[in-house]
Amino acid sequence: MRKLLLLFLAVSSLAAASTAAELARPAAAATKTVNITHTGYNPTSVAIEIADTVVFTNSDAVAHTVRFNPTTGIRCSRAIPLVLQPGQSASCTFGSAGTFNFSDPANKAKSFRGTVSVAKAPTVSLSLLPKVVIYGRKATLSGTLSSQQTGSSLQVLAQACGQAAPTRIATVTTTAGGAYSYQAQPLKNTVYTVKYKSSGSNAVTVKVRPRLRLAKIAPHRYSLGVFAAQSFAGKYVSFQRYRLALRRWVTVKRVLLRANATGVAPTVITSAKFRSRIKAGLRVRVILTQAQVGSCYLAGRSNTIRS
Repeated sequence: MRKLLLLFLAVSSLAAASTAAELARPAAAATKTVNITHTGYNPTSVAIEIADTVVFTNSDAVAHTVRFNPTTGIRCSRAIPLVLQPGQSASCTFGSAGTFNFSDPANKAKSFRGTVSVAKAPTVSLSLLPKVVIYGRKATLSGTLSSQQTGSSLQVLAQACGQAAPTRIATVTTTAGGAYSYQAQPLKNTVYTVKYKSSGSNAVTVKVRPRLRLAKIAPHRYSLGVFAAQSFAGKYVSFQRYRLALRRWVTVKRVLLRANATGVAPTVITSAKFRSRIKAGLRVRVILTQAQVGSCYLAGRSNTIRS
């Protein structure tokens, strides 16, 4: 049994490492190839987008040169101009839009002249619903790629409150009309963007409220659990009752939150048990104010129960 458990843990670790490695890879850029033969370049015209790569391969029995005009924005695996011996290849990535001419100065034939046309990458739109979630719930990120191309890979980036920089959390693929969607489950207030090659979407922010669960455990006795990705131990919640005559909630008492060891990462549970002498049958709730919750969450509110 112990061997089976160890085997399961090892397989799980490998799967997690594989997933992490996959998310760490940048979005794949397109690659096109130009073959150089004794008759010239094939093809002589290449259309790509910014950040795509063109590979020049010398399939001839003699050396050939590839000279670019202009050279601004081109980054190649060899020095420019490319000098390729028979069988050698060099890759060039184009970082700016425009038309780039390439030629072999030793050959005057038209077939030894070509162009790389580099277009700006399509833009990505991004929208969000809902904009505020309770901890543990999801928000839907959706949008379209302006090229309306199906099967394009987009990176979903997230920057949670307290993080220094965004990280890639998923890769999604466009469907019909260039549409995409992703179910995000933020742990704290989080900014999301979507990236396609060199193009980035607008930023959207999901605000998160801690989840507060209030229960009556005995006459005049209550329990409260606060669920979030951080502890609120040492903070205070307000126990409130609804006053029908005033048509508003009024605070009955303040309750100190304490650490609770039952949370499973990344969830941290903060809890409290308390007493209140208010009469039975009243509508009651608990709120965690913005001043107590801090900057990474919105104020929280529990379910309403009867005292």
